[in-house]
Amino acid sequence: MNLKVIGTGSSGNAYLLYNKEEILLLECGVSFKKIKEALNFDFSKVVGCLLSHEHGDHNKAVKDILSSGIKLYSSQGTLEASNVIEHHNSNTIQAKKLYQIGNFKVIPFDVRHDVKEPLGFLINHPECGTTLFLTDSFYSPYKFNGLNNLIIEANFCEDIIDQKLKANKKFLRDRVLKSHLSIQKCIDLLNANDLSQVNNIVLIHLSDSNSNEVEFQQKVAQATGKNTIVANNGLDILFNKTPF
Repeated sequence: MNLKVIGTGSSGNAYLLYNKEEILLLECGVSFKKIKEALNFDFSKVVGCLLSHEHGDHNKAVKDILSSGIKLYSSQGTLEASNVIEHHNSNTIQAKKLYQIGNFKVIPFDVRHDVKEPLGFLINHPECGTTLFLTDSFYSPYKFNGLNNLIIEANFCEDIIDQKLKANKKFLRDRVLKSHLSIQKCIDLLNANDLSQVNNIVLIHLSDSNSNEVEFQQKVAQATGKNTIVANNGLDILFNKTPF
């Protein structure tokens, strides 16, 4: 299994989990042209697209995805907000229920964000094991068993945002604090889970202005002792259950 980053960050998010037989698209918040290029203009192996919520940097290409024949999986609230609830390729999924999408087993779970019914995803496949996908949430109350890989938001540093967004920008500061996962809370979440079987931690959705890529990578690697990678557009890495 490989993980490919089509786009990450506020300018657009889209990721591929893929092998020779099948592809699962996570988010579609970039131009459809970029998604087509990442797929080499071949949709035949795409078993579906998981959509966490309706913000444009996550759902930008949603109507093109559906029109191309790719099945979309998201909450009813997200599908309604994206104006695609009635499309025949839209599939409503519910938190804490198990879904089979190709050879991927997916359990959605609720997250904390400033939209209706946002989701994170626990994804299992024989090749990558159990992968946690969590973005655009300021907090997660859950602990996850048997993790092998993580794709997790580390959007901002509280110290940086406090320095930049002082009292005159309190509204913007509070909005970020209540809608995204800071590096501090990312590390707290990681430490609250059993990482003994984890192979990779991939940090996604870093803020352009309120993060430090090198520092974030070092902090997570030191806190967890695990292989830690900061996602950048075009990243393509082995994403297996074990390093071998």
